[in-house]
Amino acid sequence: MKTLITFILLFFTFWSVAQKAPSHYASRAHAHNDYEQAFPFWLAWGQGVGSMEADIFLENGQLVVAHDREQVKRGWNLDSLYLIPLVRCIRQSKGSVYPDPGQTLQLMIDIKTAAVPTLQKLVELINQYPELTTCSTLRITISGNRPSAEDWPGYPTWLFFDGGFHTNYSQPAWDKIAMLSDNFANYSSWNGKGRLPEKEKDTLQSLIRYAHAKGKKIRFWNAPDILNSWYAYLELGLDYINTDDLNGIGLFFRQKDDREFTNLTPHAIYTPTGKSDGVNKPARNIILIIGDGTGLPQWYAGYTANRGRLNVFGIKNTGWSKTSSQDNFITDSAPGATAFSSGKKTNNRSVGVDHTGKTLPLITEDLSKKGWRTGVITSGDFRDATPAAFYAHQSERSAYGPILNDLSQSALDLIAGHAQWKTTDSIDKKLMSRFTIIHHIDQLPATGKARILLADTLASKSRLTGRGHWLGNIFERSLPLLKNEKGFFLMIEGAQVDYGGHANKLPYVVTELLDLDQLIGKALAFADQDGETLVIVTGDHETGGLTLTAGDYERGYISGQFSTSDHTAIPVPVFAYGPRSYLFTGVYENVEIYRKMWEAMNIRK
Repeated sequence: MKTLITFILLFFTFWSVAQKAPSHYASRAHAHNDYEQAFPFWLAWGQGVGSMEADIFLENGQLVVAHDREQVKRGWNLDSLYLIPLVRCIRQSKGSVYPDPGQTLQLMIDIKTAAVPTLQKLVELINQYPELTTCSTLRITISGNRPSAEDWPGYPTWLFFDGGFHTNYSQPAWDKIAMLSDNFANYSSWNGKGRLPEKEKDTLQSLIRYAHAKGKKIRFWNAPDILNSWYAYLELGLDYINTDDLNGIGLFFRQKDDREFTNLTPHAIYTPTGKSDGVNKPARNIILIIGDGTGLPQWYAGYTANRGRLNVFGIKNTGWSKTSSQDNFITDSAPGATAFSSGKKTNNRSVGVDHTGKTLPLITEDLSKKGWRTGVITSGDFRDATPAAFYAHQSERSAYGPILNDLSQSALDLIAGHAQWKTTDSIDKKLMSRFTIIHHIDQLPATGKARILLADTLASKSRLTGRGHWLGNIFERSLPLLKNEKGFFLMIEGAQVDYGGHANKLPYVVTELLDLDQLIGKALAFADQDGETLVIVTGDHETGGLTLTAGDYERGYISGQFSTSDHTAIPVPVFAYGPRSYLFTGVYENVEIYRKMWEAMNIRK
């Protein structure tokens, strides 16, 4: 009874996994020596592999699954380990091996004892299970010790064989071959690390072309079995990837679409004139661009996807910002942005207050008192931590009601992003009395001094889901509203690079990064035209622990892995362009960006 309950639990556990498995990738996996796994058959089937392997011995009239004579003593028979589970799966899926009727499975049986009697016993055994011999999505293939190839056509139509590259087969024998296999070490000494040597790659590709020309699939055994090698095999076009790491390759396949991106539409790059870059004169305007969650890996992923070019990499004066908060080695956006807006370290989750909860004077507030116009734009929710750090004073970043109340009393001339809120009538009235509230970018006035709050639902979308060039457009539309004789300060946030990092989705990260870089190109062009504008680009922290694992500049292809779904403590780059941009070189605490902005403006707080 206990054994039956265990089987039922395992069956439905792996059944649920198989229903979610990405068959178009997982079908490329060959579970080598599958019987060595913790759960033979079920683990491979649950991952949705396209092929699995069982070695058999003919022992005392029984077919025993084992790798060598010592393992034969275990007495694991082929029926209970593979054939009966297969029958149950086929019955459950109404004639298919997998829930997806288009997904196939190859059961490769490697014969370790004398070929003819062992195969004869196998045929007799399998014939007892008509579900196996008639299933159109199951192929049974014989490897190891095999009868002479000229005898293959005499075996049942449901039985196929594993062939080799160096044997001359008759056409009837070719018709019985399911795939071609060989020892990887016969053609390459590659250990799976770095790049597959070009000469060896050419040799392997020629073998793959040969197999495919014959209409056969191909597998190499004794091949490197690590993540980097799996990428290489997919690129080569290998049909079956030989693996002993079923959990690893299963995860790799399930995550594959989220871990790579190819950019089909690279954007043009603005070439800065450099006329005002680094000159020793005060900056009259400051544009602070914050890529939320954007560290060097995110920038370089975008650089690779954009065919080896980025606007931000055209900025010469660069530095590094250390991002830790007052109370944590790893910051969140609240203290990360507060460091820029106030020049003070504070606790995680706090905006515009110090670590004791005391209100901090913000750069937007101080500049407004001096006649500067100030704005905050985000491609996210303008109540969130990064934008809120430039107008609010709260110890808890999620206190949206109090944050909106702070906004209703702020000195900002422009706030733009998205938000849907339910608050008291008093806060709504305060916001309406403080700002002209609009809900679409086209409602922005061309000029004027009215305070504007743009709550645009389009900003809630990602580039992948239809936001378009909202961020760049709102930036250009904001400039006439902010420019004045005293100067202006504009913080503009690329919020959703961070979202992609938290979701561990590289396409999300890269498309948001590329959108941010197009904005940077517009900001650099404005700085060149104006001559008195300092552009600063940085991140509040890195998100995701992104590691880049492969890339191709020519194709705009990038792949990577994430180590966390949270933030990391990795220092982030700082790029500065315009008057006194040289102030931003070096390695420093994030609060120094605040001090350096005041020094660049050369005005007293």
